[in-house]
Order: sequence, then C-alpha cells, then structure tokens
Amino acid sequence: MNRNDFEILGSEVCYQGFYRLERLRLRHRLFAGGMSPAIVREVIEKSDVAAVLLYDPQRDEVVMIEQFRIGARDNPRGPWLLEIVAGLVEAGETPADVARREAMEEAGCALIDLLPISTFYTSPAKTSQRTHLYLGRVDCSSTGGIHGLAHEGEDIRVVCLPATQAIAFAESGDIDSAWPLIALFWFARHREGLRVRWSAGE
Repeated sequence: MNRNDFEILGSEVCYQGFYRLERLRLRHRLFAGGMSPAIVREVIEKSDVAAVLLYDPQRDEVVMIEQFRIGARDNPRGPWLLEIVAGLVEAGETPADVARREAMEEAGCALIDLLPISTFYTSPAKTSQRTHLYLGRVDCSSTGGIHGLAHEGEDIRVVCLPATQAIAFAESGDIDSAWPLIALFWFARHREGLRVRWSAGE
C-alpha cells in the first residue's frame, strides 16, 4: 500500500500551543480489500527533532544529560531522566544544525564530528514527528556542570560516564527513555570500530 490508499475526509484543530493537536476523519484501504468505514484519529503535530549521543573516543566516555520530564512523573525513580541532548528542528534549520546547537546549549560541547545513526518516526500512532539520531564526537575533558536555557525553563545536569557504564545502564533499564536507548544499543555494536577510527584522527 502507498500514499494513495487513504483519504482524509475532514480535520479540525483541537489545541494549538507548544504542539498542535488535530482530529482527523479518514478512511483507508484494508488488507482484505475495499476501504474502511470513516474512522477518527487524533494526531500531535510537532517539528522533527534532532538527538545526539556525545562520545569522546580518547577518554572512552559518553556525555549524557539529566533533567526533569513531566511524562515520567509516575516513574518510581522520579521524573529526572538520563538522556541525550536533543532539540526541535525549526524552520530554516537542518537536523545537523540542531545537533550542533543543542550539544553546545545543553552540554557545553562543540562537535568535532557528526555521524548519522538513523531517522525514524518518534511514535507514529500519535504524532507525525520524526527523530534524526546522531553520534557526535567531542572532547569532554572539561565537560560538566549545569546547563540549559533559563527562558525555556531548562535545568540540565551534564554527566560524563564511561562508555561501558552507559551501555550497562541501557541494558539494566536504568536508562528508560527511547532516544538514548536506541543510540546506546547502536553505539554498543559500533563502539570499538569508532574508537579506533576517531582515535586515529580520521
């Protein structure tokens, strides 16, 4: 099936703020043949996001951030999550631009190199947003402290972890946010090769 196998019958904006919530009436082609009856779906419209796992191959450490997340308010460990830097892609920006900007704003890190990992729908059952995921090469020898933009209400603690510990946190469930999990599981497969390549100055 393709883009021609569904039809939008009507739409309305239910909310407009930091994101836009739309209610759609639609129908789509069925696997068994024919078209579905009209159904209603609600979708959150947000800009794409760029997220980047920061890695120092000389120290074999990753840079992560810890911040308050309202969606995790019922988390038994509390709503402060260990994540990777990320930000929304605004008009006129590329995802790579955002990765570089957010690395500096949220972690105080200038990217030496930027490697694309994957682009994927963040949660396609409810939003059109896509995530552009990267690995960024940094020097974290002087990285740390509190970062973030005060006018956006950001309060971000920067944490440098040995690569093996960050991967272990992903495997144990101590990291339980999607972007760092995907990035770290990819990183675990490619770490040794990247360390050799980047340590050699390539």
